[in-house]
Amino acid sequence: MDANTFDALGSSAIPGRSYAAEDVYTIGDLAREFGVTLRALRFYEDKGLLSPRREGLARLYSPSDRERLTVILKGKRLGFTLAEIRALVAAHEGHGGRDLALTRERCMTQLSQLERQRADIDAAIAELRDTADRLAAAA
Repeated sequence: MDANTFDALGSSAIPGRSYAAEDVYTIGDLAREFGVTLRALRFYEDKGLLSPRREGLARLYSPSDRERLTVILKGKRLGFTLAEIRALVAAHEGHGGRDLALTRERCMTQLSQLERQRADIDAAIAELRDTADRLAAAA
């Protein structure tokens, strides 16, 4: 089921339940807000990175779950492994301790790798521009 299917079901999928008054987010809410699939959110739950409250079949995410998801997705975007993302989440929540030093070291390693990739991309862009300019001049 994707986020659109969940929309069609809405919170009426559980008769008599209304989450509008509570400060909670459904799986569909978070999927839409962050542009991720329901499957991705369930994956993060299976890995212990998110722990929504359950009411029947509904997953209800708290504001702290939502904040955790921002850290998880940031770590994913930066190329960190799940173990490293777990350390980032722990550090973000003040449980980092010794893991924070390892995370900082890994951040520096990842930063170096991304800078090398950016240099490669910049060189490829310059080469493509030169080629496009030569082709335009020849036409």
